[in-house]
Amino acid sequence: MATLKDVAKLANVDVSTVSRALNNTSYVHPDTRARIIKAVEELSYQPNILARGLRQGKRNTIAVIVPKLSFSIFEELTAGIQDKAQKHGYSTILCNTDDDKITEKECLNRLRNTLVDGMIIAGTGYNKRLVRDMSADGMPVVQVIRQLDPNLCSVTVDNVSVGYQAVQHLISKGCQNIGLINGSMQISPYAERYEGYSKAIRENKLKEITMEIPSKNRGVVYGHDSTERLLDENAKLDAILAATDAQGMGVLRALKENGLRVPQDIRVVSMTGYRLGEMLETTLTSMELPGFEIGVSAANMAIAAIEADKSQPIAVRHVSFSAVLTPRESTM
Repeated sequence: MATLKDVAKLANVDVSTVSRALNNTSYVHPDTRARIIKAVEELSYQPNILARGLRQGKRNTIAVIVPKLSFSIFEELTAGIQDKAQKHGYSTILCNTDDDKITEKECLNRLRNTLVDGMIIAGTGYNKRLVRDMSADGMPVVQVIRQLDPNLCSVTVDNVSVGYQAVQHLISKGCQNIGLINGSMQISPYAERYEGYSKAIRENKLKEITMEIPSKNRGVVYGHDSTERLLDENAKLDAILAATDAQGMGVLRALKENGLRVPQDIRVVSMTGYRLGEMLETTLTSMELPGFEIGVSAANMAIAAIEADKSQPIAVRHVSFSAVLTPRESTM
């Protein structure tokens, strides 16, 4: 394995010059820096991040807490976080809570006693006090997708607009009986999407058709079972909004089992789209979220807070991304 001395020898400079160039601690002539970077690439040199972090009083590690990875926007989001973190010399610790408040609490308590420099979290909403305490103890915290505490930094999506636009799209296709399969109103994106859905329904003088909201989003199975109930209770149902692509998969399956054609009989829209929707047998119209970019933004925010001057208070920042309606076969 190549060392700092090997890089210095190949670049024909002192070890201290290599250190200054790689850590940006002082000026290094551009030509010299270019030779050093070339030597690093040729030798595949990897700095000892752990040792450097311990010398600086940190571990160069960011904790990432998400509710679900498979069939969800969080797969792309975590990829964005890890990509940006790695480029800045940070590693990540990933915790998958399955949206369970007890699992989340256990994860937070473990992290509280672990040398991590910051945390990016999509929380359940049940452990807000613990998250606030960790922030008060000096750990930089960035909320992602779900803003549960306005006093902590966040990177989110305009979910009210998501719900509103999705309903308006279905109305433009002639739909008048639009069912909503959502998630726990304890979690901000679900509550905000319902707000947008309800606003559009009221403006168009239609009737709300919603499911009893579970305490936990159960993905494909929940989407399937909710569709069965919507069909049983609403004979004129002509459209369904699903909170996620995973729910949308369950919707499409249930409609097929009931002999209903998509989009001829019922149109379907996912309100949290990612790359899965375009791979289905009946491609799924979705409100597409820029998951990777959201992750990059959250990582940038966390790293900035970690590396900020600790003698100065960190300003709370909120960044909101927009979703884009992507029409596909399920509403054509």
